[in-house]
Amino acid sequence: MTGTPMLTTLLAALLAAAPAADCHIGAYRLSDGSALDIAPSQGDALRWRRIDGSSGKLTRGEGDTWKSTFGWTDRPDGKDVRFIDCAKGRITFDGTQGERIPFQVQQTTFAGEGGTRLVGRLILPPGHGKVPVVVLVHGSEHDSALSFDAMQRELPAEGVGAFVYDKRGTGSSDGKYTQDFSVLANDAVAAVAEARRLAGTRAGRVGFRGGSQGGWVAPLAATRTKVDFVIVGYGLAISPLEEDREAVAFQLKLKGYDQSVIDKAWQLSDAVGLILSSQLTEGYDQLDAAKAKYAKEPWYKDVRGDFSYLVLPMSSAEIREKGKEYMWNTPWHYDSMAVLEKLQTPQLWELGEDDIDAPSGETLRRLASLQAKGLPITTALFPHAEHGMTEYELTPAGERISTRYSAGYMQMTIDYANGALHPPYGASKIAFPSPAPAK
Repeated sequence: MTGTPMLTTLLAALLAAAPAADCHIGAYRLSDGSALDIAPSQGDALRWRRIDGSSGKLTRGEGDTWKSTFGWTDRPDGKDVRFIDCAKGRITFDGTQGERIPFQVQQTTFAGEGGTRLVGRLILPPGHGKVPVVVLVHGSEHDSALSFDAMQRELPAEGVGAFVYDKRGTGSSDGKYTQDFSVLANDAVAAVAEARRLAGTRAGRVGFRGGSQGGWVAPLAATRTKVDFVIVGYGLAISPLEEDREAVAFQLKLKGYDQSVIDKAWQLSDAVGLILSSQLTEGYDQLDAAKAKYAKEPWYKDVRGDFSYLVLPMSSAEIREKGKEYMWNTPWHYDSMAVLEKLQTPQLWELGEDDIDAPSGETLRRLASLQAKGLPITTALFPHAEHGMTEYELTPAGERISTRYSAGYMQMTIDYANGALHPPYGASKIAFPSPAPAK
């Protein structure tokens, strides 16, 4: 159920005046006019982010001074943060002073599909004028978006409102965790309605931003309610089963294997996919046969995929038992194109060229076919970017470790929400919609 407008307004005033539960967390306006976001991270650490994509991990030093390391590495970067007065939101970052931005915050509960109680938050920039509002749609994570989605502050710091909510079965929301895209889309539709209600006269353009799995959910939700735009970050226009096949192929190509090896590896991926999509009832004979045939091949150890690597080490008995934990009503054969072909809402797809979890190649080809038909889809491919739109370096062992977010990625998101792009955006390759074909 949703709180009354009077109670919501009162709560918003209290929240705007009081510091967060952890007074360090928030968006800060530095004296040079730029913004800095401080977010929770793993354990007792914090993470800072800037709109240009730079980021670092913060660990506490003496007093309330926090030492920063470059990206997700352990190398000091010299950009330390000192909280001069945490409760009042005063800091210095890299020697520049700043203060916490006094956002307009409204906490709420609202009903998702089936009346499930969902917990959300609307954050608007200071002021009284109309602003775009972006409804943030989850990926597949189990974490609380209310706690960990930094976009809820990064967007308002740049003049764009954000509505964030814990999806069912996560954080403070009720219900059972699911990957049923239809249920999640209906929850997102309810979130848009709640965001509009809370924003009132301040709501300008309203749209979705879905990351990863949210790239399936947000476009589907946009077919069920009117929104002004959809932004997809590192999402896919293929099915979850196709995602695993594409990931298997992409990862093996990076290792130097050719298509003949990929064709063999796909037998493993397809068998795993059959097991999962049949709710653990079929595919075991196919998987056992493929494993017996290829387990001693030199490439077998390099088969990863999006989920195949979790299943391949297991026996049939282990898959039947442990697999029960992963039966989340995932629509394994989901037809993304059937949704996108009828969606007339303007869309921006921001993809990573080096995404090994959700490879962008086939998705880009499919989106290009829709652009050629005149659908209002813009794509941006960011080089050297992987899932999460982070750039990376390789460790001596050949493993990736993130260093920053792609330059231009967040600014492009903000500009699209505002209704006009102003390229370039870092080194991204942008493809705009084709003119609608003449009738």
